[in-house]
Amino acid sequence: MTDKNNDDDFSLFSAEFSGIKKLTQDTIKLAPKNIKKKQMVQEKVAANFETEHFSDGFQPHLSDEGPVRYKRDDAQKYLLKQLRRGDFSPEIILDLHGLNQLEAKRELGALLACCKKEGLYCCSVLHGVGTYVLKKQVPLWLAQHPDILAFHQAPLEFGGHGALLVLVELADWQMKREFE
Repeated sequence: MTDKNNDDDFSLFSAEFSGIKKLTQDTIKLAPKNIKKKQMVQEKVAANFETEHFSDGFQPHLSDEGPVRYKRDDAQKYLLKQLRRGDFSPEIILDLHGLNQLEAKRELGALLACCKKEGLYCCSVLHGVGTYVLKKQVPLWLAQHPDILAFHQAPLEFGGHGALLVLVELADWQMKREFE
């Protein structure tokens, strides 16, 4: 009796679905995600964000006497002394020789973005002396940036009058990694 029921079921099923064609599988292939391109766009946006902190019209109050120096109000008070003595050595150096103001501003923004990304605490900016254009502008730009803790005219071994040693504020996890 089970064979007869199976045959009846199969014949009923076949009769019901006669004339139906099998569906073809249409596969949609998605383009692979371009992660490198996305990272490049994010870095470009970060670099543009960094340069937006620099205004040519803003004049922070920097001391006219002695070497060029700046310390953020909430920074530790002895940072300037340590920078002056050369206690910090730069982990990365940016040379602005031969650049105009716009190019120098972009490169400075890219440097600060790189320092934040890579966890670099101290950097050196070689602006040179020349016509004093960059020598005057670079400290004004740096004083405007929210991630700059302090800067001071570099000791002779790091560039002297034509360079600045800059301390960049890092996240806590970057500082812990730095000093381990």
